[in-house]
Amino acid sequence: MKKIAFALLAAHLAALAANAEIKIPKSAEEDSGKVMSQKYWDLWNPEVQKKIDADIEANRKADASFKVGEIEKGSKVRVEQISHEFFFGAHIFNFDQLGDKTLNAKYRSLFGTLFNSATVAFYWDKFEMQDGRPRYRGEYWDSQEFWEKCGDPKGQIHWRRPPTDPVIDFLKARGVRVHGHTLVWGNRSYSIPAWLFDKCAEGGEKEKLAKILKSPIRRDVKNVPEQYTDFYRKMTSEEFDKYMPNFGRNFEKAFAKRIAELAEYYGGRVDSWDVVNESLQEFAEGSMNAGGVFCKNPRYGFMPADYTFKGFREAQKRFPESVKLNINENPYGPFYLDKYGEQIKDLVSRGCKIDIVGWQMHIFDPAIIGAIANGDEPKNASYEMHMRKVAPKQIWEDFQKIGAAGKPIHMSEITISAPDDTERGRMVQAIVARNLYRIWFSQKPSMGITWWNVLDDCGAPKEPAISGLFTRGMNPKPAFFALDELINKEWKTSLDTLPDANGDIKFRGFRGKYRISWKSPDGSEKFAYYNLK
Repeated sequence: MKKIAFALLAAHLAALAANAEIKIPKSAEEDSGKVMSQKYWDLWNPEVQKKIDADIEANRKADASFKVGEIEKGSKVRVEQISHEFFFGAHIFNFDQLGDKTLNAKYRSLFGTLFNSATVAFYWDKFEMQDGRPRYRGEYWDSQEFWEKCGDPKGQIHWRRPPTDPVIDFLKARGVRVHGHTLVWGNRSYSIPAWLFDKCAEGGEKEKLAKILKSPIRRDVKNVPEQYTDFYRKMTSEEFDKYMPNFGRNFEKAFAKRIAELAEYYGGRVDSWDVVNESLQEFAEGSMNAGGVFCKNPRYGFMPADYTFKGFREAQKRFPESVKLNINENPYGPFYLDKYGEQIKDLVSRGCKIDIVGWQMHIFDPAIIGAIANGDEPKNASYEMHMRKVAPKQIWEDFQKIGAAGKPIHMSEITISAPDDTERGRMVQAIVARNLYRIWFSQKPSMGITWWNVLDDCGAPKEPAISGLFTRGMNPKPAFFALDELINKEWKTSLDTLPDANGDIKFRGFRGKYRISWKSPDGSEKFAYYNLK
């Protein structure tokens, strides 16, 4: 019954896409100035589009040659791609939390139809709210019934943080790749559980801890250092190492224990992990303090010294070799892009197993997307940085910088807001998304792209309410149709062909899994599967 329900929902979404009267402009001629400015289309001009097409042809396709059994005279062989080698993902943080069974079912149906990869939430503070009680399995407050009766879903502390077992079981049943996010992150507001600080402090260190941490934790604070006192900020790393040495050692052991427990519990069931999230600033500023006790940083406060290195070494010791270990970052501007490459090379040179490089791309501010669409000049450094992220020339240069590390690149967290919730605003989002997906897909090091918030008004605090592919009521927006057209139509190979003189079936197609079918001389249908790599 479940398979039938999913098939019906998938068919419903496909019908929406097929029957939609939404046409996403692909050029200045098609747009005619109705949505995007001429300045925008000057950046994404025909020569740029031609280069992207050529790169897609070179980097995402391969030549196939294989033999089939005897074929009925005059009949053709059907070649149909059924899955991608490339990963198109989204986070699945709103699993069963939409307050309506129909909405939940539509949300689930996207995984295995549009998305073949899903990022699962393992943020420590909500995964293990109480020491020693990880939220692997669901309780009543994780049920559809709870969320149906909940009048304030975003006010619940476990909003966007479903228990992990039901999500992973669902994804495995659907054949969807599972990506865990994240094992180690220094963010006190969204990652490190409050109980960990008291647990790691010994004796008089609890009083010392009270002198450096502001309480309670303020989750509305954008600038995390505001959660720390001036007394702490004035300390040097050397002074802080001596201030709470027992705490520091226990803190490091706690992170190692978390990695070991997750590795023991899941083994190879989670295909890949963001081992360490957003540690670049410490590396870039030289504050990792290798050989010390603490890594003292102006952004996140403090972490175990050299924690990125230690996190990877612990993960590669605990997880099976088959599990891919990722580093994840939002490297903004030329300086940090260069430093990110240096950080990866440094970790690899010290023996760290880094399989994939995660590269975030968030444009949260609707006004910036509006400026991009209008071709405005950047009015401040933030605008300039974000406009750089969507300019083809800069994207090619940035891929060269990060790709120099020699690792596959995962566009790991993609947020593209609409400038407003109008018909034109939604179309702006779709056009920007289409062009960015095309250029990211075309790059040789790329291995996947993960959209962050699938639904409007379902992001973290301060994230835009209009950055989804769907409305809060699961109605598809133009951005959904743009991506569905690329992923399920333009970038999938299907054809009918005949064997050549040697009896070989040959074609050039997108890398992935294929179903080959033909009629034998007795009229029966035969089929085989073929992996094109």
